[in-house]
Amino acid sequence: MNGRRSPGVARPGRIVVERVDGAASVPLPARATDGSACFDLRAAEAAALTYGQITLVRTGLRMRAPPGTFLEVRPRSGLSTKGVLMANAPGTIDRDYAGEVKVPLTYLFPGSYEIEVGDRIGQIRLVADRIAVFRPGTVRPMGSRRGGFGSTGR
Repeated sequence: MNGRRSPGVARPGRIVVERVDGAASVPLPARATDGSACFDLRAAEAAALTYGQITLVRTGLRMRAPPGTFLEVRPRSGLSTKGVLMANAPGTIDRDYAGEVKVPLTYLFPGSYEIEVGDRIGQIRLVADRIAVFRPGTVRPMGSRRGGFGSTGR
């Protein structure tokens, strides 16, 4: 290998990860397959999710994204098919946040759903953070979107 990257292949972002004292040691976020877009987050504690309640499930990790980026926590589709949803999907971890990453989960059905230490409870993604400036002006509808919110149908 000549040390040069292939065209179209981005340099990996370096995310600093620190384990939180007192939490179970779980694997660092990792892709399940080479084609996965996000990195799986695992529970660092057992938790019983109950209908109508939001439970912040610990990951046992603090993370810092590189300059010009932030981290986004997303739900796992496999959990949603079991009635487990992430309450604030997607969640944002600002670059200046230094606390433990926790995933707010809820259960849709009567009874409870058990989360065990090491279960995959969410996914994390590194996102480029573009600076924006908001200015007053007029926003006119585009020809293809004249019907308003939800106007493209099902």
